[in-house]
Amino acid sequence: MKVVCAPEKLLPVVLDENTEYFSLYTIPANKKIGHIAQDWRVRLKKMGLYPDVVTWDFVTIAMSICAADLACLRKKSADGWTREIEINITVCNKANWIQHINKLQDAFRFLTGDFWEITLNDGGDPPLEPVSITTSSADCISLLSGGMDSLIGAIDLTEAGRSPCFVSQMAKGDSKKQSEFSAAFNSKVRHYQWNHRIKVPHTTERSTRGRSLIFISYGVLAATVLNKNRPIELFIPENGFISLNIPLNEGRFGSLSTKTTHPVFLSIIQDIFNAAGMQISIKRPYQGYTKGEMIKNCKNQSILLKHIGNTTSCGRFGYYNYQHCGRCVPCLVRRAAFLSAGIVDTTVKDYYFDDIGKLESAREKGANDIGAVARACLLYRSNGINDVIGGSLAFSSNSAEGRQFYADVVENGLTELESLLVKHGVL
Repeated sequence: MKVVCAPEKLLPVVLDENTEYFSLYTIPANKKIGHIAQDWRVRLKKMGLYPDVVTWDFVTIAMSICAADLACLRKKSADGWTREIEINITVCNKANWIQHINKLQDAFRFLTGDFWEITLNDGGDPPLEPVSITTSSADCISLLSGGMDSLIGAIDLTEAGRSPCFVSQMAKGDSKKQSEFSAAFNSKVRHYQWNHRIKVPHTTERSTRGRSLIFISYGVLAATVLNKNRPIELFIPENGFISLNIPLNEGRFGSLSTKTTHPVFLSIIQDIFNAAGMQISIKRPYQGYTKGEMIKNCKNQSILLKHIGNTTSCGRFGYYNYQHCGRCVPCLVRRAAFLSAGIVDTTVKDYYFDDIGKLESAREKGANDIGAVARACLLYRSNGINDVIGGSLAFSSNSAEGRQFYADVVENGLTELESLLVKHGVL
């Protein structure tokens, strides 16, 4: 599978029918060509954002990878899932990135489960020259998705006396609550909400794994308005159980389990930042906590209880008309967290499948996450945590935290889930 991402002026007039083409930052005249973030340079100018070339090119690479992830259909690959993607990206200064190509390919390989071959070319449209530079009083960047974890992260940073600049990736059903949360915690500092506006000229791949890469690139972009006398801290609030996303059965290994905030992926991205001279320090403060523990340890319970019901966790939120399905893994983890924390589940609109003990909850078409979670809980109960983990924590032998740190998170997360399943009579 081949993909080319370049300014429209550099794209060929005669298109190869076996190649996906994307115009960077403009809508092309040829409707067979996709486009990425039209008017991006103008939009940033209106916000007073003038990123340096290294940051600009990193964002371009991130958006291009996400476009390819959307455009290349897994069903057309040899095994129906794993893709081999050759992507050609036009940047402003490829010399800044050529030496880091292997690390970029490793990161994307881990994130999406595909084989990536990246070629970079010079000739990209540069960021606009500064007219009047915007500065921020913020002292860090925090990703704000509209989910429960990012809400708790926002509360804890604010309660600790920090002044975070919140960055959001716009999503239907979440954008309004992102604004509400930001205004509630740090209204004096600008909240950036961005949309990549990637347009694929045909049916898109639904199993996208590259979304988090763009989200991180937005954080890097926002950091350009902060004081650069020291590394800018980029907080990614995500509970450790979901971050690790241990496969719950034999069918969920590899890229079938998402790795958007997995410590291996974030470690590679941090290495890339360091090697490229980008003054960004990724922080994952909740890697050792379950979602239930995050709720219990939140630094301002009254504010949390006011907003927690309006957060989004569901992996199929749009499919159920922006209502939590109640039975996907993120929903089950959410429900288990409320139960573990001992607070009333105030989720707006309740759950589409409210009683997960009913057969119809598990039998309706779609992935049977209830069964997968139940199986993992039973395996843990009978054989111990090591049989559930398998080789999923092999990376931890080289980590600063160590294997036991990560094993404890998985064990605590399964304990929370088991209590939920017992309550509903599944176990």
